[in-house]
Amino acid sequence: MSSSTAVPGSSPIAETAPLSLCALEPHVPADRLVAEMVPPPRFDSVRFDTYVPDPDQPSQIEAVKVLADFATGLGGAHATGSGKRKWFGGRKAAAPSGPRGVYLDGGYGVGKTHLLASLWHATPAAPSLKAFGTFVELTNLVGALGFQQTVQTLSGHRLLCIDEFELDDPGDTVLVSSLLSRLVEAGVALAATSNTLPGKLGEGRFASADFLREIQGLSSHFRPLRIDGEDYRHRGLPDAPPPYSEEQVTRAAYATEGASLDDFPALLDHLARVHPSRYGALTDGIRAVCLTEVRPVPDQSTALRLVVLADRLYDREVPVLASGMPFDRLFSEEMLNGGYRKKYFRAISRLTALARDAKGLVAQ
Repeated sequence: MSSSTAVPGSSPIAETAPLSLCALEPHVPADRLVAEMVPPPRFDSVRFDTYVPDPDQPSQIEAVKVLADFATGLGGAHATGSGKRKWFGGRKAAAPSGPRGVYLDGGYGVGKTHLLASLWHATPAAPSLKAFGTFVELTNLVGALGFQQTVQTLSGHRLLCIDEFELDDPGDTVLVSSLLSRLVEAGVALAATSNTLPGKLGEGRFASADFLREIQGLSSHFRPLRIDGEDYRHRGLPDAPPPYSEEQVTRAAYATEGASLDDFPALLDHLARVHPSRYGALTDGIRAVCLTEVRPVPDQSTALRLVVLADRLYDREVPVLASGMPFDRLFSEEMLNGGYRKKYFRAISRLTALARDAKGLVAQ
């Protein structure tokens, strides 16, 4: 929308007023959810040879080798039902024994998503035969298509990569366990990242003993691959900038083409009215997110929605400029010590990186 609106007490800054995320309510058709199951823009050009392992962390070097070998092994024909693989001339041979997937375990910021996307790119198959999405996006796909249609849609794939694998509730445990079991039976190879080992999924979130059978069945599909190290987003980099003043943020929003400007509490309220599967579409065309009055999130449901938005902004490399409290004070001590603590630390890490990216938006 065109406007000559200026910041109060100043001369006009730009002829186009900033956008507002709170004014957007995107609707995402199911076919777009499937078509967008590819590495996000931030990881579109990553490869194994662009991963920079920490020389003090041999597990990072080993992970590159294991995953490169895994990708090479996926170059054969797609496995068919009953655990058989079709070869030339219609002959069949048993599919490779052992887990049909790899599970990258490690703290936030050790490059797991970089490696997972590199695996997707390195796997010798057409993009239409490979799928890449977060755990939330996968469950959203099931919600949009239905379970049977999701199985049918993904069964012809060579590889399914699942980023940020988290089990937030018992229903997701059963749903994803059943889905992956069906896909493994169809010959689909699996790869996932998470901050929790497969056998520990669900701990601290719900009574995992009640779902031990489902969790153990899920973990049997993967070979765990531990990746140690510190958060690369802060490795050797300066501290994130402190929050700016409201006037600085507003000026930057008006001066930056394609920027959005929202009051943080109002944005949190808006996120409750938009399904998380649409948060990516919510940021379509946004070149910078400017937020005023950042303050601690009031409850866990709001916090988890903010985590999803932070992930989508990070995937799309959208800088975030903010006034109010720094991002490391978004979540309460109780949240940071609870079952979702690794999600919250990942969100802080990613928002801090995006805040660093936004420094250039502020006039010196």
